[in-house]
Amino acid sequence: MAKNVSDEHGFKGVETISSSSSCQSSSSPRSSPYVHDVGVPLKQNLLKEIAAAVKETLFADDPLRHFKDQPSSKKFILGLQAIFPILEWGKHYNLSKFKGDLIAGLTIASLCIPQDIGYAKLANLEPQYGLYSSFVPPLVYAFMGSSRDIAIGPVAVVSLLLGSLLQDEIDSSANPVGYRHLAFTATFFAGLTQFILGFFRYIYIHEHIFFGLRISCLMVGMIGYRLGFLIDFLSHAAIVGFMGGTAVTIALQQLKGLLGIKKFTKDTDIVSVMSSVFSSARHGWNWHTILIGISFLIFLSVTKYIGKKQKKFFWVPAIAPLISVIISTVTVYATKADKHGVEIVKNIRKGINPPSVKEIFFSGQYAGKGFKIGVVSGMIALTEAVAIGRTFASMKDYQLDGNKEMIALGTMNIVGSMTSCYVATGSFSRSAVNYMSGCETAVSNIVMACVVLLTLALITPLFEYTPNAILASIIISAVVGLVDIEAVTLIWKIDKFDFIACMGAFFGVVFSSVEVGLVIAVSISFAKILLQVTRPRTAILGKVPRTATVYRNIQQYPDATKVSGILIVRVDSAIYFSNSNYVKERILRWLADEEEHVKENSQPRFQYLIIEMGPVTDIDTSGIHALEELFRALQKRDIKLVLANPGPVVVDKLHASKFQELIGEGRIFLTVADAVRICYSKMELEP
Repeated sequence: MAKNVSDEHGFKGVETISSSSSCQSSSSPRSSPYVHDVGVPLKQNLLKEIAAAVKETLFADDPLRHFKDQPSSKKFILGLQAIFPILEWGKHYNLSKFKGDLIAGLTIASLCIPQDIGYAKLANLEPQYGLYSSFVPPLVYAFMGSSRDIAIGPVAVVSLLLGSLLQDEIDSSANPVGYRHLAFTATFFAGLTQFILGFFRYIYIHEHIFFGLRISCLMVGMIGYRLGFLIDFLSHAAIVGFMGGTAVTIALQQLKGLLGIKKFTKDTDIVSVMSSVFSSARHGWNWHTILIGISFLIFLSVTKYIGKKQKKFFWVPAIAPLISVIISTVTVYATKADKHGVEIVKNIRKGINPPSVKEIFFSGQYAGKGFKIGVVSGMIALTEAVAIGRTFASMKDYQLDGNKEMIALGTMNIVGSMTSCYVATGSFSRSAVNYMSGCETAVSNIVMACVVLLTLALITPLFEYTPNAILASIIISAVVGLVDIEAVTLIWKIDKFDFIACMGAFFGVVFSSVEVGLVIAVSISFAKILLQVTRPRTAILGKVPRTATVYRNIQQYPDATKVSGILIVRVDSAIYFSNSNYVKERILRWLADEEEHVKENSQPRFQYLIIEMGPVTDIDTSGIHALEELFRALQKRDIKLVLANPGPVVVDKLHASKFQELIGEGRIFLTVADAVRICYSKMELEP
């Protein structure tokens, strides 16, 4: 017969509710330890369960909530606003907001023009293509993007990645026309990748707007949307390492322009680059170029320091690159330094973007190569843009719609590929300047694009005497900020495995190539996921002092006391086929270690093993089979298996498999405290 447990264990006087599934005594309620019932979920219709699971998996954000109970005309307007957010916020636009956008647009234009020329060289393209990419894509994004702060254009990381991948297929020096065509092809497929991730999902969830669509299109859309999970494999740590390694690689590449080296390696790894630099030290360096490059690099560094220390002078580092370009260009022109070995930009085509639809490879061998390059660069560009957009959205306390971002970025790159642009995305440096300048909406991108248009139409010939050294200085100054030492230090403190992923990505880029670093970043992040899935954490629990029902990890709470004769183990993961065998063996190892300990200390043997199932969100047939094997292994040791706090999904599957009948009635409890109370009372009754 059951009885109350002594005060020593903190159970006496604790009142609970009776349960038919728990061990109950026929004695009076006051003298019997009652426990709460573990409820079994009601059976639902299978189709409804599947529909609910699909909805929660694919559309947890409930994207159709704005369309509920709306008339058809209103749904059509909401649909247009979903595609073109400018139709929504444009209704509330006023002169005050335009003043902020005008100042911000002019400020980021002064920064983007010299950067665009330099980034185009990173992509092995002529300078005007960098300017083209800051004209059309920002205009498209302003109408379709959901971020108020992001500034669109070429960026260093994507430019280097694109240039590296394209150069492996076509030599930009030997075949510049074919190289340019492949660049536009890659840009088209980069945009298409981004577009598919967003637009097909839009079709799927707004099926009622687009009448006549086939089921196959909807299925492709659903699959296309879910491909977005690939972005999740680029963890924060991997991105920090990848960006840092890319920054170092980009800076090393600029040594050619900074030192005036004419013969330079095409490889990007640090060993090849430094070998090329030192081998040309005797005859290949130009002191005029070095003087220009180092002088303006110091100037840019000082202005950046001023802007960082005094926030009100944020505009100083923003306009410093343009001032550097103007001064250096005038100096070179006046002194005829180009006659003394100083390399200059030379010809920049005047005029706005020419069409490039006919230059895209839609068939043939280069179409496939462009597709592969485009998918990689498109995913990296998308990841960077969404990360930047979310950062500034959180600072201004508004929501960034990832789906709209995919559509906007994809559309602008598709249109850009047809108007002589290469892959554009959100730039962190320009977005930061845009934010600090007081931008209100995406109109700042329109202002920037208009300034670039004027530059293309009127004053591009003035940049022909711009020395390459100044562009190298601007790029080095811009990418230094991508090496985030503070983030690396924090990663080391928080998670050593994340640090390995970070360093793996960093060294992969620096010592091999950008694409190798990217593969390493994804591989290590994926390996971490597999490790966490296949090797979940387990812990032994003890009762926290001065509490009646709280049981916690004894490693986290050293004062927590174990219950004599009862081992309490917690599993911190769902139990699937991938980890079920490990979970079973790990629990048995815990038991063996604890049995050895109690034997050495002449303590009572274990009679019960309680598994805390609260963190176990799900279990499959392999998991249940592992529990059955664990039950049989414990039977041989005369130890009873008890489960505590299982969730609804787990309870449902345990009952469906009749597992509760196997281990015996009254072996599944609502809480660990209930389980301990009943098990301890039974131990006292046993002879």
